[in-house]
Amino acid sequence: MIKKLIVLLTLAVLYGCGSDAPSIFKSEIEGSAKNFEDDIHGTYASTYTPLKSENVVIRNATIFDGNGNKFLDYDVHFSDGKIKNLGLDLEVEGAREIDATGKYVTPGIVDNHSHMGVYPAPGVRTSSDGNEATNPVTAEVWAEHSVWSQDPQYKLALAGGVTTFHVLPGSANLFGGRGVTLKNVSANTVPDMKFPDAPHSLKMACGENPKRVYRSRGPSTRMGNVAGYRKAWIGAENHKKRLERDPEHRDIKNETLVGVLDGKILVHNHCYRADEMATMINISQEFGYKVSTFHHGVEAYKIADLLADEGICAALWADWWGFKHEAYDMTIANIAIVDQARGGTGCAIVHSDSASGIQRLNQEAAKALAAGRRAGFEISEARAMTWLTKNPAKSLGILDKTGTLDLGKDADLVIWDGNPFSVYTKAEQVYIDGALTFDKASNFMPHTDFDIGIKEWEEK
Repeated sequence: MIKKLIVLLTLAVLYGCGSDAPSIFKSEIEGSAKNFEDDIHGTYASTYTPLKSENVVIRNATIFDGNGNKFLDYDVHFSDGKIKNLGLDLEVEGAREIDATGKYVTPGIVDNHSHMGVYPAPGVRTSSDGNEATNPVTAEVWAEHSVWSQDPQYKLALAGGVTTFHVLPGSANLFGGRGVTLKNVSANTVPDMKFPDAPHSLKMACGENPKRVYRSRGPSTRMGNVAGYRKAWIGAENHKKRLERDPEHRDIKNETLVGVLDGKILVHNHCYRADEMATMINISQEFGYKVSTFHHGVEAYKIADLLADEGICAALWADWWGFKHEAYDMTIANIAIVDQARGGTGCAIVHSDSASGIQRLNQEAAKALAAGRRAGFEISEARAMTWLTKNPAKSLGILDKTGTLDLGKDADLVIWDGNPFSVYTKAEQVYIDGALTFDKASNFMPHTDFDIGIKEWEEK
């Protein structure tokens, strides 16, 4: 029976995007999470309350700070949920000390493309809630209203060092709806997991998925896709003008689209081909919004300089390609090429789009780093760590809160038992807001009521 449960957990991966995902990003947002909580009288706002923080100093560790720096035999001190100091031989009174000699410390991993919760485990049809595939434009739906807060996959990601993840709708539609950023903590409600003040995203999708899903009723071509985007944005512009006359008018689809036009919601755009990414940039310029991130971007390397010039991040796989026509023209140096564009000003991200892959994103980054070095790029491990922490936090508008070990940021960090770019390395401890949430040695991790119920059922 246990084996059957493991199979079901694995099957959840197959529901990942269900139809891919896009992403768009403010060019100068630099992760500055303005107060983007919904203007609906506080409804649906985050109710997240951090666990009680420890007062801890980790000593003698090799540290990747998330800013591209590597420090040897360094200490890091955190308390009250925040990073307090980073340096050699820190003088700290009253703190619990952890000897991390031979170990590594990094910021917590941020996955900006997940479908955990909307495609939870077990992967059964009755809980497959990631795609509202009823209309090409479903900007009115919010992923958080499908998220199951007891998904057993969260704790498996936590054991892989993931402290924050962004849940997107699937990519069946031109506009799939809003995405939500969550802290990887155990909670009974989704608002109790919501990352405070993190902006919503809008999921958009290019290419094969929308025209395949809607081929019998349109759009059925890529030009039909583009016409659909433009029609929707024109509708949003008209709604915005109406609001000037009637501020009380409600239209939940256009509320999301106007949120993008007003710079409050970040566009995350599923898109594989270089020419289509360029077209999506053209559309954003026509209607005056910015793309935050292109997701999957198998051909991102072809327009790496354009992405860097536009300040657009690319959330990519290390070596997942060839599973459909638009994903065929791949190079495994894709991430490195995007990273090194325009003198190293590119914004490259290693994402999962998989409940399995999210458990080993450090290994995915290691593969991308090795491929980049083989292609002739001199990229350090410290630089590659930004692909997992700083850059995804930037793309989600939360870089002022997490993603690096800068003083005053959330104490979201991981102690690894070796170099995180080694396939043999495991996350030893994970802290979120300074509270221990995973400890490998004692097998300490969250367990939901669903987990406990399954365990009790198995034991009978």
